[in-house]
Amino acid sequence: MRLRMKLVCVMAALVAALAFVSDVSAQVVVRKIADYKNPTLLFRGISGNSTISNQILSDLKYCGWFDVLQGGGKADYIISGQASGASFTLNIQDSTGAMNFSVSDSTKSNLPWVCHRAVDKVLNKIFNIKGICSTRIAFCVEVARGVKNIYICDFDGRNYRRATAAPTLCVEPDWFPDGRSIVYTMYRGSMTEIVQKDLSTDRSRRLAFFPGLNAGGSVSPDGQKLAMILSQEKKVDLYVKYLSGAGVKMLTSSTSVEASPCWSPDSSRLCFVSDVSRAPKLYTISCSGGSYKKLDTIGSESVSPDWSSDDKIVYSARMGNYTLAVLNLKGSDFTGLVKIKESGDWESPAWAPDNRHVVCSRKTGSLSAIYIVDTWTGNVRQLVPNPLFKMSMPSWSGVQTLPY
Repeated sequence: MRLRMKLVCVMAALVAALAFVSDVSAQVVVRKIADYKNPTLLFRGISGNSTISNQILSDLKYCGWFDVLQGGGKADYIISGQASGASFTLNIQDSTGAMNFSVSDSTKSNLPWVCHRAVDKVLNKIFNIKGICSTRIAFCVEVARGVKNIYICDFDGRNYRRATAAPTLCVEPDWFPDGRSIVYTMYRGSMTEIVQKDLSTDRSRRLAFFPGLNAGGSVSPDGQKLAMILSQEKKVDLYVKYLSGAGVKMLTSSTSVEASPCWSPDSSRLCFVSDVSRAPKLYTISCSGGSYKKLDTIGSESVSPDWSSDDKIVYSARMGNYTLAVLNLKGSDFTGLVKIKESGDWESPAWAPDNRHVVCSRKTGSLSAIYIVDTWTGNVRQLVPNPLFKMSMPSWSGVQTLPY
């Protein structure tokens, strides 16, 4: 099945109940920054170390916050630097002379990673964002029929490696806030369980293994709670548990199917998919329970939500094919479709820490690959070029202090 929600529902044998509603005539796209253009940047290189220079240039191009000029010219920002001994320094100037600062880092540890970290310091200083380079992306790879494992890579698609090695389905990866662990759903025959994998120690532990369905595990930003989908009481509902305890709390209770929970930035609310109104749509609910609220989304279906730290929800909207849409809960910037020019089904989006870019899967025909999408401009880049296997269900980590 194509979407995270449908992977959840298939275990309960209830996906056939989802109805497709074809009326999309009233869709409105409101964009406040549709004509946004990146500032230009001229990179003059890092003297003394060509490896660092090449990596910094690569990060400046892939981060998506600059238009890097080729061959010189007038630019909004100029970056140069030098490497000497066990450290290097980046010097940043803007065209007006109002901004002039330096960023330094050590060359003693993982060299690509310290370059990622240095560029993130530049992004933080100029744009006041958390950065994007010192991150990892987890995603599913179909390595054989009926077998999917989870792989991780750096934000630029490099350092690609396998995180699980099971002869079954390992799907729906999600990151712990510290970036040291992932949580995922593993299938065991007719059962599923939610598993935590510590990437630094390679150790795993089961977080949920109740009879029936255990899926859609999502860790709260404060690292204390786990949202999940369980099939207790012969229904598919949304639950929450504290990771330090054993009990669970049911948040929904109906004959509808719930799926794909994600957390609000303050860890107090959840957004999830439900077919309570026949077609799958997005709803929010307090993690302590109570009534839930339907969100004003677009498309005949709204699925696979992810909630950014600045209160935007990105999701897949069915407009014939699946495309990406953003709902800004603060009412500023933009709400509506991301203007992607490329065709295909764009599914399972997940925010980067910069609250601008998302990672998602793009399905064209029988092929499925992972892409980075700029929600401001609609620009895309393929994360892992020329994949040999089908890739899906990506998740973007927070900024990490160390590589694992």
